[in-house]
Amino acid sequence: MDDFFGELYLRSTLPFLSEAVTAREVDYLSRAFADLGGPVVDLGCGHGRHASRLNGEGALAGRVVGLERDALSLRLRRPGFPVVRGDLRALPFQAGALGGAYAWYSTLFAFSDAEHVQILREVARVLRPGGRLVFQTVPYERLAQSPGAAFRERLPDGSLLEEESRFDATRGRDVGQRQLTLPDGRFLRAAYAIRYYPLAELERLLESTGFSMTWVHGGLEGGPMTSESTDLIVGAGLKAGLNAPA
Repeated sequence: MDDFFGELYLRSTLPFLSEAVTAREVDYLSRAFADLGGPVVDLGCGHGRHASRLNGEGALAGRVVGLERDALSLRLRRPGFPVVRGDLRALPFQAGALGGAYAWYSTLFAFSDAEHVQILREVARVLRPGGRLVFQTVPYERLAQSPGAAFRERLPDGSLLEEESRFDATRGRDVGQRQLTLPDGRFLRAAYAIRYYPLAELERLLESTGFSMTWVHGGLEGGPMTSESTDLIVGAGLKAGLNAPA
C-alpha cells in the first residue's frame, strides 16, 4: 500500500479535489469540533488541504496538527499548520494529549482488520477525556449494490488515469488496481485494498476500541444516512474514564 499512497495517489487525486469541495468539508469539520478544546490532529493529512484551512481561521484556528507518513505529501504540503511524520498504527503523541482527531476518505481503513483495531486504540490513547474522533468513508451498502467499477480519464496535465476495482461484500474489501501514465511516458501503478464495514459492525468495532458512536451522517449537510447516501461520516466520543491523564 505504500506504493499507492505516494506519488501515484497525489497525482491521481489532486485534480478531483476542488477548492469548493474542500471548503464544504472544512466547514463540516469546524462545526464538528467547535465545542471541544485542545489540539486536533488530521490523521493522514496528505498535502494538508483540510489542516491548512482549519488551522488558519475559525473555531480550530491555531489548534490543528497534521500527521502524515508519505514523504512526498509532506514536501508538497500547504503552509500554515504544523505537521509530524508518523504512522497511524503508532501515533507519536502522548496519552491524553489531544482534544480531537479526524480522518477523511477511508484513511483509517486501508489496513488489515487487526491493524484497524490497533489504529483506533491508538487514537483512543492519545485523546483526552471527552475527546472526539470524526471520520468519513463510503457506506458498505452502496458498494454492495454496485460491486464493480472501472474508470479511465485524461487528467488536466495530460496524464491518463485508469482504474478497476471489485468489492467483495463477504469480506468487506474493495480491491483495485490504479495506473497513471504520465506525459513523460512514466508509469505509476499500484494495488490497493480498502475495508468497508456495515454500520452495525463498525459500531461494534468502535465500542471495542474505546469509543461510543455519537452520530452518523450521510453527507456534509448533516442529514441521516439513507440508501442514496454517497458518504458515511461518523462522530465517536471517547468513553468516559478512558485514558485520563495521570
